[in-house]
Amino acid sequence: MQKPNTYEYKAKTRINHAIRARELRVVGPTGENLGVLTLEAALKAADDANLDLIEISPNAKPPVAKIMDFGKYRYDTGQKESEMRSKSHVTETKSVQVKIGTGDNDQMLKANKAADWLEQGHRVKVDLFLWGRYKYMEPAFLKERLDRFLKIIPTEYKVADEMKKSPKGYTTTLERMPGTKTQKLKDAAKPVAPEPKKVVDTSIIKSKKKNLDELLDAGMI
Repeated sequence: MQKPNTYEYKAKTRINHAIRARELRVVGPTGENLGVLTLEAALKAADDANLDLIEISPNAKPPVAKIMDFGKYRYDTGQKESEMRSKSHVTETKSVQVKIGTGDNDQMLKANKAADWLEQGHRVKVDLFLWGRYKYMEPAFLKERLDRFLKIIPTEYKVADEMKKSPKGYTTTLERMPGTKTQKLKDAAKPVAPEPKKVVDTSIIKSKKKNLDELLDAGMI
């Protein structure tokens, strides 16, 4: 294995000959404690194992280094950082507003955006905005219009706050159902199956032709 001499991962992690400490507490390839070694001895142990010497705790006294493959170290470190980011994900309450008379395309765009937010773990507050004469319409009708929008959101969700009247109209809040993904609307892309061909009963046609011939022979036509 060709080892870089001066490579520093993310400007923090020193490996091999980039390590500056004269002595290191060294952890072996299988996690065994090799004790405190000089830098030269630690580099030789890493070279004998055909692996890298990675300084994992530079602020310890003495610094701690581990003998392992640097590529695996980067992968493991990246995995841990990703897990930490996912655990520290900040949940927000996003808002989407619809109106009576909003076109189908605009409603679908808003519904897809709501689905994206839900799948990111956010809560989504859906508002039916009312103005003018719409404020005085029947509550049942208005709730039905809001419910109609909720039904086109292409992901599964649960209702966190039931539908209720708000200063601007009607509102409800949704939360993600754990483990759900966007339901793709595939029906529009499905090929239309051809209609089955009608089977014509030729015996009926022959019978009709025979009856017509008999009428012609009898001079009745």
